[in-house]
Amino acid sequence: MPSALPIADPAPSDGALPASARLGVEERDLGVYLHVPFCRVRCGYCDFNTYTATELRGVTREDYASQAIAELELASRVLGGFPRRVASTVFFGGGTPTLLPARDLVRMLDGVRSSLGIAEGAEVTTEANPDSVDPEYLATLAAGGFTRVSFGMQSAVPHVLATLDRTHDPERIPLVVRWAREAGLQVSLDLIYGTPGESLDDWRRSLEQAIAQRPDHISAYALIVEQGTKLARRVAHGELAAPDDDLQADFYELADELLSSAGYEWYEVSNWSTGPATRSRHNTAYWTGQDWWGVGPGAHSHVGGVRWWNAKHPAAYAQRLAEGLSPAVGRETLDAEARQLETVLLGSRIREGLPLELVPEREGVAALIADGLVEGASAVNGRLVLTRRGRLLADAVVRAITPGRT
Repeated sequence: MPSALPIADPAPSDGALPASARLGVEERDLGVYLHVPFCRVRCGYCDFNTYTATELRGVTREDYASQAIAELELASRVLGGFPRRVASTVFFGGGTPTLLPARDLVRMLDGVRSSLGIAEGAEVTTEANPDSVDPEYLATLAAGGFTRVSFGMQSAVPHVLATLDRTHDPERIPLVVRWAREAGLQVSLDLIYGTPGESLDDWRRSLEQAIAQRPDHISAYALIVEQGTKLARRVAHGELAAPDDDLQADFYELADELLSSAGYEWYEVSNWSTGPATRSRHNTAYWTGQDWWGVGPGAHSHVGGVRWWNAKHPAAYAQRLAEGLSPAVGRETLDAEARQLETVLLGSRIREGLPLELVPEREGVAALIADGLVEGASAVNGRLVLTRRGRLLADAVVRAITPGRT
């Protein structure tokens, strides 16, 4: 089952934010994340807050769009005292958002538009499983204001998909990419590497097939065996081998080599795009410390150093909204040191790098350059930018520049 929520302070029943959250608000963008917690089956590696039909305890998917819109109306009230900001990005994640009818996703997007407003030219993305959409579905999304779709490809190799409990046929990927293009949507493909039993040749095949579709954007994430998942139990019982760190490093280097050769540029450790215009603006907002309101069961939000999270189960989430309460069940206010640490953790992962004035221990930067983890020329220009080797060891770089804080 999904991991537990953090322990922190209770959240106020009306969702009100402290005055401190208003400081500097005009300098930050506002994003909206809508969590759709439904899945047809639970993938063995996933510990996200998702639920299959048998786990919903009386909640139905048919009611979900209305519940999400109710939370958006709450967001409008809570942010009403703030300087007016409209959503610069909107992202539907899950779960599988496209298990809902396309008209429900459009209704929810209309809810963002009417409650908060959406900036002209905003990026509007939904995640999708390849077997959950057809041409009509994607055309409906595009007509309703969506601009981008991110398909969970994961692999092009059947035995790898089977180990991950993915249900789609890899032969469907070219179809859904074509349908999305015909609808006028940008396309991103998500890949996972390091699955037990996956060889370097398997991974090369997946990369080459992803590149052959010429998506605008590709994400490649190392498989993490999360506690409490089916995959973790299979590894613990010796049915599957745990991911090998050295092999995962080889997978990453191959990904960067092939993607770079194909004209993709890395802009975050696990993300590549055809250029600045096709980067994920929504995820970039997370990495650069902007504000976002997370809608849905278990969704997290952040505004001005205040972070809060909603009730996890869809039934509890729906009940709180039905009672006129904020669905938030906990929150924390980050102090200046915690916010600086987050800036270092996230800012060091992106292509533009981290301004050296934000590095707590600048004395160690020279050693990182000597070790080939940080680009020397970038430091001359006042920024810390990871090399390819540094991206592989990003956590070690952060520990080196934040001793005693991580």
